[in-house]
Amino acid sequence: MNTEIFKGNNWTAKKVDQTYIVSIKDRSGIVEALTDFVKNQNIQSGQVTGIGAVSEATLRFFVPSTKNYVDKTFHEQMEVSNISGNVSEMNGQPLLHLHITLGRQDYTALAGHLLDAKIRGAGEFIFYPLNTKMVKVKDEEVGINFYDFEK
Repeated sequence: MNTEIFKGNNWTAKKVDQTYIVSIKDRSGIVEALTDFVKNQNIQSGQVTGIGAVSEATLRFFVPSTKNYVDKTFHEQMEVSNISGNVSEMNGQPLLHLHITLGRQDYTALAGHLLDAKIRGAGEFIFYPLNTKMVKVKDEEVGINFYDFEK
């Protein structure tokens, strides 16, 4: 088993064979930290999953009839029961497409596309990189980004 340790802006990681285990520092933004990690490790595509806790989160919900997202921010301590998503590239930059399920103190749940969230407690992620480059482009008719397998 081959292992390496890496450190970046508000994250640390351990690489085991081809898989990364990533920890985000308390009070850090998830998307900013994970984007820095992806850039640092030159991950062009793959899958990500995670758990943890946050003190605030901004979620997005896509409305097909308007082709727009509606954003809503929640300022409360919540358990991250799941973050799942993928890594690709858009306009030459890394793109994280993440969805999140959050548990509230009253045991109800929130879910949606993750715009950003601030870790308050732990942020633990596993990255499964793919050995290929995946590019997304915006489909103007639908209003969202799709893989372009020709690029």
